[in-house]
Amino acid sequence: MMFNHLRDDFPTLSGEDPAVYLDNACMTLRPQPVIDAIRTYYEQSPGCGGRSVHRYANVVSRRMANCRKNLGELFNAYQTNEIVFTKNATHSLNQVAKGLSWNKGDIVLTTDREHNSNLVPWLQLEEEQGIDHRVVASNDDNTFNMENFEKACAEAGNKLKMVSVSHVGNLDGVATPVKEIAKVAKDHGALVCIDGAQSTPHMKVDVQDLGIDFMAFSIHKMMGPSGMGGLWGRMELLENMRSIQSGGSTVDTSNYDSLKWSPPPAKFEGGLGNYAGILGTDAAVDYLAKLDLDAIHEHEVKLNTKMTSILKDVDGLSIIGPQDAKQRGGICSIILENIDAHDVAILLDEAAGVMVRSGMHCVHSWFNAKGIERGSLRASAYLYNTEDEVKLFAETLVEAVEALG
Repeated sequence: MMFNHLRDDFPTLSGEDPAVYLDNACMTLRPQPVIDAIRTYYEQSPGCGGRSVHRYANVVSRRMANCRKNLGELFNAYQTNEIVFTKNATHSLNQVAKGLSWNKGDIVLTTDREHNSNLVPWLQLEEEQGIDHRVVASNDDNTFNMENFEKACAEAGNKLKMVSVSHVGNLDGVATPVKEIAKVAKDHGALVCIDGAQSTPHMKVDVQDLGIDFMAFSIHKMMGPSGMGGLWGRMELLENMRSIQSGGSTVDTSNYDSLKWSPPPAKFEGGLGNYAGILGTDAAVDYLAKLDLDAIHEHEVKLNTKMTSILKDVDGLSIIGPQDAKQRGGICSIILENIDAHDVAILLDEAAGVMVRSGMHCVHSWFNAKGIERGSLRASAYLYNTEDEVKLFAETLVEAVEALG
C-alpha cells in the first residue's frame, strides 16, 4: 500500500471502479505531469529544439538538455552526451548491432530468452555479414547459467566480440547477473550490451557499477510517452560508431562530395526530433527520480508473491521461471495447458476489468524451442497496482481455468 497515494496522479486510475492494469511490462500508465508536459509543448512552445533560435525553440532546447542530463544522472553516465534519444529499446539495440563494425566469424553471445529486439538484429548480421551468433542455455528454471556462459566464452576465444543480454527478462521477470557477466566478458576482450527495458523502470541501474558498454531502454515502460526510448554508450565507442539513420543534424556540415559528422549524441539523432516526447520524458524521469526504486521493486515482489500463492498449485497452469516470486520481480507469466491464452485475456478484461498480456511476448524463440504454440498469459505489476487488484486477477484466472479447462 506504500504507493497508493500516487494512484490519483494517473488519470486512468481515477474515478469509480477503474480497470485493473497489469500489462506494465508492455508499457506503463502515465502520470498527469507527463501528460501535461506533452500538452504544454503543443500549446505553448511547439518549436524545433536545437535548430531554430526563436523563443519556442529555446524553451524546447533547454528542456531537451535537462532531460538528457537527468537521464545521465539516473544511470550514472560519465557524460550527459552519452545519452542518445531513440524511438524505443528496439531502435537502440539495432543502433548498436548495426552501428559497430564486424568481421566474418566474429562471435556474439546472447541468452536463450531474449526479446526479438536482442535476437533478430544479431540473426540479421549473421545472414548479411557472417557473424557467428551463439546462444547460452539457461537453467531449467530460466535463471542464468554462469557455467554455460563461461564455457561459451572460452570456446569463442579471441573471436568473442559482443555479449548482449537482457538485464531482466520480459518473458518471466528473471534478472541476469550483468555485473558478473561483464567481468567474464571483459576478460575475453568483448563488449557488453544490455537490454534494460525491463530493469530501468523497476530498480536502480548504475552503468558504471555494472561495467557495461551499452544500455538500451524504453521510456514508455518508465511512465513516459510512447515512441520514446534511449541508448547509453561509452563516449569513446559512440564516437567511432556508425549512425544507422543519417541526415539532418547528424552532420556538422556537408559538401557535394564529403561530410563532417556531428559528435554524439547528435550523430545518432537524425531528422526532426520527437520534441513533445522528449519533454514528456523529462517529466517522467523527474517523476521517477523522486521515488525509491528499491521500494518499487519490493512492492512488485510483494504483489507477485500474492499472485503466485494463489496460482502455484492450480491444475492446468504453470508459472514460467522460478517458483519463488522474489526471483521474478513483478512479472507472473503463466502457461495454460488446455486453454488459449488470448481467450482468457479477453475474458479477464470483459468479466473482471483486468488487463493482461497474452501471446509470445516477442520471445518466440523460447516458446518455439519448447514446442509451446499458444504462448502464455502475463501479468506484470507496477508501483500503482494493489494487492486487491492482483488478488482479483489471480482468483478470476483460477475460476476461468476451472470452468474452461
